Amino acid sequence: MRVVIVDGYTDEPAGLGVPPYLDVYARYAAGAAFTAGADEVHYFTIDQLRRDWPSSLRALAHYDVVVVIAGITTPGKYLGGTPVHIDEVFDIGRVEGPIKVLGGPVAKFGYGIAGGAVAVPSYKFRRYYDLVVTGDVDLVVYRLLTEGLERASPSETHKDFRLVDVFAWRGARIVTQHPNYGKNLIVELETYRSCPRYVSGGCSFCTTVGYGPVVMRDADGVVKEVEALYAAGVRHFRLGRQADFYTYMAHDVGREDFPRPNPAAVERLLVGTRNAAPELKTLHIDNVNPGTVARWREESIEVTKLLVKYGTPGNVAAMGVETADPRVVKINNLKVGPEEALEAVELFTRYGSVRGHNGMPHLLAGINFVAGLPGETAETYRLNMEFLRQVLERGLLVRRVNIRQVLIFPASRLWPKAKKLTAKLREHKARFQQFKKWVREVFDREMLRRIVPAGTVLREVFTEAHFHNGTYARQVGSYPLLVYIPTRLELGRFIDVVVVEHGSRSVLSLPYPLDINRAEKRLLRHLPGLGKEKMRAMLRERPFMSIDDVKRKVGDGDYLRYVSV
Repeated sequence: MRVVIVDGYTDEPAGLGVPPYLDVYARYAAGAAFTAGADEVHYFTIDQLRRDWPSSLRALAHYDVVVVIAGITTPGKYLGGTPVHIDEVFDIGRVEGPIKVLGGPVAKFGYGIAGGAVAVPSYKFRRYYDLVVTGDVDLVVYRLLTEGLERASPSETHKDFRLVDVFAWRGARIVTQHPNYGKNLIVELETYRSCPRYVSGGCSFCTTVGYGPVVMRDADGVVKEVEALYAAGVRHFRLGRQADFYTYMAHDVGREDFPRPNPAAVERLLVGTRNAAPELKTLHIDNVNPGTVARWREESIEVTKLLVKYGTPGNVAAMGVETADPRVVKINNLKVGPEEALEAVELFTRYGSVRGHNGMPHLLAGINFVAGLPGETAETYRLNMEFLRQVLERGLLVRRVNIRQVLIFPASRLWPKAKKLTAKLREHKARFQQFKKWVREVFDREMLRRIVPAGTVLREVFTEAHFHNGTYARQVGSYPLLVYIPTRLELGRFIDVVVVEHGSRSVLSLPYPLDINRAEKRLLRHLPGLGKEKMRAMLRERPFMSIDDVKRKVGDGDYLRYVSV
């Protein structure tokens, strides 16, 4: 039995699987296939298949089972890969020969790729795929391989994590087939399923509550998976597949909308992960509910201190604030009002802003806004701007602000209002664009100045892509800062850089230390304190034998802190 997994990438409120991130779906499905006795399990990303699309489709026809994983429910901009297009989903579905399985959010909730739109319902794919899995794709693959197509119910779901833990452990080995393996690959780790706010229905737009009541995963299962991933060569981890990391094993989950955090359980998880991967390079988290932090301050301080102690710097607590308009909060059953959200930002600023070995603060808040929700008016955008002005005036720190328009799925409570809401988005388009422009040009730029002042050395940034005559690079992490280096460097390398200028969503940096005997003029002109006359002298007098030689021939200045010979 030959099985191939095609990763079309996933992005959900709880889980990211666009390179360099690898989500759980493909790993679990691979583990299910291995457990069922598959002879071969191959893994490809959609970007790999695109290199020769006709040949790739012909190659898929030689497998017994083709499993496609896809689904973007929280659209973003991606540097590391391009999610599968709907036409590509159909093309794979037309391949004749193998049993075809479609899984992930695209099968459960439908196909969406951009905010401000209505998703394509998943039933559209049923004529092309033998199984469109609205349940758990790994469990369905296991049933398919052990009991046959007739016995594989596409809606079957895990009741607990016992079988998941087996699949996760056995499927860890496919990381070696990922194109980012051995480079900047970072894997998502699941700690629990769904959202504690399931008891009240959750936020109006969110798909996470569609997974049902919360089911917690025991720390032992996570740790065993980490051991397998670490043994396979993984060094970067994100505890990202949960609605709120601070409510892992929390008290009163299933009874309270905002259950009390359990710092002792969080510490067991973090210590176990550290022991299982003693030389890991990244240990980050993703989502945090600002309502939890505001309501349970002392417990949240404890958890924050644990993340600073056991995690790695550059970590981001992504908080779904969504809006600063109290009326919109109430109508949509959102998590937190503006003052409580500010309290949460303040807590992370106070306890998480200490700078770590890689040049970044240990743990800062990230803020998510969603535009187009029911009840939104022109006043909503004014209140959103006022909220961020308060962040600036209070001297607080926010690592990044994510602004998106609502994407409406059939499974969400907004589906009956889809046409009305998309019309409302068009009505507020100018206000949305104005708000976004202000955030990028004013708020983001000032935040970058505070978080990584000029002269900050960022360690181990990975060169990912060329852009014009420069190079984009990022550290490996939860929401890594985008670095632009104004020269074309070799891709796929880790280097150190120093920040010299601040943009709206990125920083301009130079290789650190900058070899002034070899550096291009385009790099030298960004050195602080190096005017035109000194730069002409530097170009004329090269090569230099020492820094003292540079001082004698060019002159003293701040630029000397950034260079080598």
